[in-house]
Order: sequence, then structure tokens, then C-alpha cells
Amino acid sequence: MKTAILIDSGCDVSEELVQRYHMKVMRLHVIYPEGDYVDDMNITAETVYQRFPREIPITSTPSPQEVQSMAEEIKSEGYTHVLAFCISSGLSGTYNTVCCILEQEKDLTTFVLDTRNISFGAGVLAVWAAMELEKGKTFDELTEILPEKVKDSKVFYYMDTLTYLRKGGRIGLVTSVVGSMLNIKPIISCDDDGVYYTVAKIRGARHGQSRLLEEARAFAGSGPCLTALLNGQGQEAANALRPRLISGIPSGHLIMEKSIVPSMAVHTGPGLVGIGILRL
Repeated sequence: MKTAILIDSGCDVSEELVQRYHMKVMRLHVIYPEGDYVDDMNITAETVYQRFPREIPITSTPSPQEVQSMAEEIKSEGYTHVLAFCISSGLSGTYNTVCCILEQEKDLTTFVLDTRNISFGAGVLAVWAAMELEKGKTFDELTEILPEKVKDSKVFYYMDTLTYLRKGGRIGLVTSVVGSMLNIKPIISCDDDGVYYTVAKIRGARHGQSRLLEEARAFAGSGPCLTALLNGQGQEAANALRPRLISGIPSGHLIMEKSIVPSMAVHTGPGLVGIGILRL
């Protein structure tokens, strides 16, 4: 038995971790009028930011053909089982597409997890599963554990603006307008249903990092956990937060630091800092 870890690019797993755990990545798409770009392949988040606010693209899931091709590649490399991880079905159709294709596979035993999370809130579950496979956990054991493990994963994002979430249909117009008028800076996460909700609202940017760390620390608790630090055109803020994250969650193990993928940047806009947590 040989198990492949399959993720979508919205899981925001770094290339280093993808290579370390031999993960397979299905790419979301970023679509502008002139063409279709493949997430983090022939487009960068910086390009998306540079074209804001004049141009706001749309995003789409990997196509059924792309998922099928990935399944063929996995089989050709001798894998017999697949653990697939997708960003929340409440925010993307990727989970449904992957389920539809993989359930037709006769030569692979597959399990697709709706992480009910976004970005590394989803991706860290795949990393954890890969770690557990290395320790000797079986495919069947992980398929039993993973649905319950979802509740131990969360990503918190401090965002400079609500504009792009509104334009992408992720929040209501009134919330966005009120936030802009009052200079409210939100901290966003995913709820139990895998849709965005506002964790906190901060007046102005000055207290944003402190509140972001406070929310992450409260979720992490006192036990061991994996952590990640992400940003969207917010590298300076992320750098400043790094030592505070390490000292503020002393039982945490910082396994990843990166900029978010273009498909995430489309919906969140510039000036984002995020903390991912997986309780162990």
C-alpha cells in the first residue's frame, strides 16, 4: 500500500513542504479577460496586487480533466491510495469536483476531506497527515481520524480591507461599506460550516497584530501545536509578528512562512497577515 497526499493550491502549502512530503498539487485558476492563469505557476500574487484595483479577476476550480490527469499521474507512480485535501466546500467548488472524479477511480482507494478551512488552515491538515504516514499510521486509520481533526485546525487573517471579499461575493455589501467608513480592520476565519466569519473588528491597524496573536493563542491553548505565518503584500508586518508568535505560543512549532497564493490574493486584497494553527 502506497498513499499519495493530494492538495489543491488554495491550501497554501509551501513548495518546501510539498517537496518534503511528495505532495501532489491541483492548481486553481485566476482568470483575467485576456486569459486563464494557473495558480502560482504562470501568475504571482504580486501580479494580482499590481493590477488592483483597476482589475479584479475571478477564480475557478481545477477542471475535471486536470483532476483526472492528476489521478493518472498518481497511478503511474505506483500509488494505490489517495488522501485528498480541499479548501472548504463553503467557499469553493473544488471539493465537489475532486470527489466526483476520484469516486470513479477503480484502481485507487481514495478519501477526500472537506477541510472546512481556507489557505493553510486546510493545508496544515495535509501536512499533519503526511507526518502521521511517516510515523506508521495507515490510510484507514487516518480516514477515521481526519474528519474529527478538522476542528483542531484554524487560520486567522488580519485584513486591511473588506473590499475584495465583498467583490468576490464572500461578504455582504453593507458590512464592507460600514467597515470602510469606520476604518474597521477585521480578523477573519472560517466557522464550523467552512464559511467566512468576522472574529474581531479593530479600529485602525495599530492593534491588529496584537489581536490577531491573541485570537491564535486562545485557539491554540496550552498544548503542542503546529503554526504558520502567512502574508499578502504584508511581509514587513509578518516579519514584525514572527518573534511575538514564537514567544506568544511557546508550545507551537513554526513550520511554514510564506506569501499567500494568487487565488487567495484575489479575494483578500493587499495588507494581509495570517496565523495558521493545528492543535496536536
